[in-house]
Amino acid sequence: MSWFESLILGLVQGLTEFLPVSSSAHLRLTAAFSGWDDPGAAFTAITQIGTEAAVLIYFREDIGRILTAWFRSLYDKAWRKDHDAQMGWLVIVGSIPIGVLGVTLKDQIEGPFRDLRITATMLIVVGVIIGIADRLAARDETGGRHRAIKERKGLRDLGVKDGLIFGLCQAAALIPGVSRSGATISGGLFMGYQREAAARYSFLLAIPAVLASGLFELKDAMEGGHVSWGPTIFATIIAFVTGYAVIAWFMKFISTKSFMPFVWYRIALGIILIALVTFGVLSPHAAESAH
Repeated sequence: MSWFESLILGLVQGLTEFLPVSSSAHLRLTAAFSGWDDPGAAFTAITQIGTEAAVLIYFREDIGRILTAWFRSLYDKAWRKDHDAQMGWLVIVGSIPIGVLGVTLKDQIEGPFRDLRITATMLIVVGVIIGIADRLAARDETGGRHRAIKERKGLRDLGVKDGLIFGLCQAAALIPGVSRSGATISGGLFMGYQREAAARYSFLLAIPAVLASGLFELKDAMEGGHVSWGPTIFATIIAFVTGYAVIAWFMKFISTKSFMPFVWYRIALGIILIALVTFGVLSPHAAESAH
């Protein structure tokens, strides 16, 4: 991997990680359109450490409160009713599905799931799902001629059942084209949560899963020696800087705006991708770089 490739891929990772468009799909597509080797699941996982570092800094106050309350709840029963302590447990509970499936389906994630036909299909299907969830949320928020405004749930309403459903939605993002934020936020909207609440829990829920995945791939890469370390570290830094700016923008965007621009973008990109693969312009399978 060249330094120029790492710059572009780092920017793509940072720009798309927190938007409901699938960062893994865009990394895969950027390489395919540019004629580069597929950066691979290991590169994706390691650069995601950079974007998760942006999450840690942006939500540092929330994370600090949650960790403090959670540790206190381990030895002080009085703290177990505290909302922040409960959030700590709910993040753990919500991380179980992706942890189990990530280990179980590791070979598929690094192989068959990276087929561009699967990516295109997921872009379209999940785009439609996000669109339906967005419309349901808008209907509750604005009401209508014969419908009163319906109050949606906040994070204080989150329980174990909903936490697990959020976790299952996040696990779907193991397939390129799904989008971690798109799946979890739309899942939250279907369950009746406010946009900002669904997004906040989505970002917090991603922290243990992404960091664990990145460190796991980092360990394998160090043992296998098949990663271009300089460009990969550079791409991770670029992803961190870009990702932080995107989080700040996105958290303001979702409080007042519709997800429909992302929906139409996903559907259009998926259709274009299917056409390019069908007519042989792009191969559905790209050789992963071995260096």
